[in-house]
Amino acid sequence: MSERFTIAAPRWWIGVEGPALTARDRTRLVHPAVGGVVLFARNWQTSAQLRRLTEAIRSVRDDLRISVDHEGGRVQRFQGEGFTQLPPMRHLGAQWTTDPEAAVQTARRWGALAGRELAAHGIDVDFAPVVDLDDGRSRVIGDRAFSADPHITATLALAFADGLARAGVCPVFKHFPGHGGVVEDSHLELPTDSRSWDALWAADLVPYRQLVRAVATDGALLSGCGVMAALVRFPHCDDAPAAFSPFWLQTVLRERLQFAGWIASDDLGMAAANWAGATLAERGRAFFAAGGDVALACNDFAAIDRMLDAW
Repeated sequence: MSERFTIAAPRWWIGVEGPALTARDRTRLVHPAVGGVVLFARNWQTSAQLRRLTEAIRSVRDDLRISVDHEGGRVQRFQGEGFTQLPPMRHLGAQWTTDPEAAVQTARRWGALAGRELAAHGIDVDFAPVVDLDDGRSRVIGDRAFSADPHITATLALAFADGLARAGVCPVFKHFPGHGGVVEDSHLELPTDSRSWDALWAADLVPYRQLVRAVATDGALLSGCGVMAALVRFPHCDDAPAAFSPFWLQTVLRERLQFAGWIASDDLGMAAANWAGATLAERGRAFFAAGGDVALACNDFAAIDRMLDAW
């Protein structure tokens, strides 16, 4: 990133329907509540097609940000011509056990490779790296995590993010304050993590603490990065899921950790977001009221239309 990535005002980032923009897509993208696009495998056919799609999005509005989940392993939306299939991040954690320095270099190289390939296709935000800790409990995290060790995770994630940022793509650290300690999948239900504040501070929050230190050391590079808030409850800290919690987003992330970047939600169309209301509009209001900046609504286009009509 050549300059700080900032969000001027709270906005929705939404999905688009397929490999080319529809008339309905274009109507959604000009809505003033929309600030960006989230792409998925349904939006991918070929390298040339993806470039045409991102060019078409920016022809509608040149201020829209274009994002994707490009972690490597099983969460890499674009696979084929123009994109290198990255291994799961667990491979880097395994490499650390024999050669930590080589693992850091590999993480930075993989981040730079992903960043160059994304930037070449008009994408400027990557919802990666995952900094959840893999303690063997989470079905949805698993080998997406670098390690069960918070310091190894933080070091490798920062190297990966450094590579992305140097290639001009904004990294987003996820899922704050941690998704690795729960069995449930927030796509399907609301997970609950019963650990104490002290346990979270000593483990899952370490990568975010180190991120803020890295920004203080080299603010020009990672100061504009994002953090994605988890749809997970931590009842020994606060009743609300993190994405809807002023305690987590303001008291912890903004005030205690001094994070000055932008905060995204996880997809508010997921089942775990039902906690904040039945509609996307209700969920978005709860997220923004808690201190969030970018609300994601990715896959249910009828719900997205109802939200934009009501916003």
